[in-house]
Amino acid sequence: MPIINRIAEFQADMTAWRRDLHAHPETAFEEHRTSDFVAAKLEGFGIAVHRGLAGTGVVGTLKGSAPGSRAIALRADMDALHILEENGFAHKSRNQGKMHACGHDGHTTMLLGAARYLAETRNFAGTVHFIFQPAEENEGGGRVMVADGLFEKFPVDSVYGMHNWPHLPPGQFGVRTGPMMASYDIFEIIVIGKGSHGAMPHHGIDPLLTGAHIVTALQSIVSRNVAPLDAAVVSVTQIHGGDAWNVIPESCVIRGTCRSFEPRIQDSIEPAIRRIAEGVCQSFGATMTLRYERRYPPTINTAAETDFAVSVAEQVVGAERVDRNYMQTMGSEDFAFMLQAKPGCYIFLGGGTAEKGGVLHNAHYDFNDETLPVGASYWARLVETAMPRSA
Repeated sequence: MPIINRIAEFQADMTAWRRDLHAHPETAFEEHRTSDFVAAKLEGFGIAVHRGLAGTGVVGTLKGSAPGSRAIALRADMDALHILEENGFAHKSRNQGKMHACGHDGHTTMLLGAARYLAETRNFAGTVHFIFQPAEENEGGGRVMVADGLFEKFPVDSVYGMHNWPHLPPGQFGVRTGPMMASYDIFEIIVIGKGSHGAMPHHGIDPLLTGAHIVTALQSIVSRNVAPLDAAVVSVTQIHGGDAWNVIPESCVIRGTCRSFEPRIQDSIEPAIRRIAEGVCQSFGATMTLRYERRYPPTINTAAETDFAVSVAEQVVGAERVDRNYMQTMGSEDFAFMLQAKPGCYIFLGGGTAEKGGVLHNAHYDFNDETLPVGASYWARLVETAMPRSA
């Protein structure tokens, strides 16, 4: 069963929806217009709509034409990023400094396309919940939806997510059992020294010098504290301190991110950062404070649901276009919170834009509209295959 003909028939509609969403990006927990757009479409399809989870979240509920006890959930994220778009096409962002640079406009559109088709056909036995989630980027809207009672209000047997992936050819799928994406932690180290004249450093304690040694020493965590066959990343991404040419400041701030696939490795990184930062500061006569936050856990696909997702993807695009051992990525996803609550699978859909510079979180990125029917067909077949009318 390839791309569904009926979905292909309204590809132009989906393209228009996607470009409208792209032109009106909204960031974490501020997706009010987007939420209204999604709710209006679902209601127009005849789907029951619930609003308010995580503030701007939307859940549509649809029952099949035959009774069934099973229920599954499909999730798309709606939020944009704080990026100034540098594209020149007609549907570029109209909200200055905000941009759909990660393809969430496409995710929302593909799930709406599947919802439209399934509402027309209802060729399944059971219940499907369409989850439109806010605040995936950095702010953990998936965690908030789960904490707000998502799966108590909408009980399901399993949950599925999808992300466009520019590094795969258009219309191909990539997935794997187990950890698919990494955890996402952040840290902030404040190094406190003693300010002094830049020409008389011996009168002070230099927090910038101390901080520079901390940055270098942090690289030993992965190279000397994590087993070579395991994977982790510790990246310093910000250093702030001082505001004059001739003043050694009182303090500096070091910020960064940590990634890993295994909870045991994640557990080991925070104490290693603290040990290194405290030790370096002590050797220079400085002090420090550490703030460490665990933002997202690893995104871990369960075996049975991944096998099922692979079988459905193969129905849509053919077995030769589905890589079931696709490489892991150190990127992260708050869909992980939903996978902690329910079994499920997170899959990549190829966009094929990377070769031309169209990578995620880039000011020139745009979702590949040619893949909209592929993603929508995958969602629709997932429902029909998981909950067939004649089991």
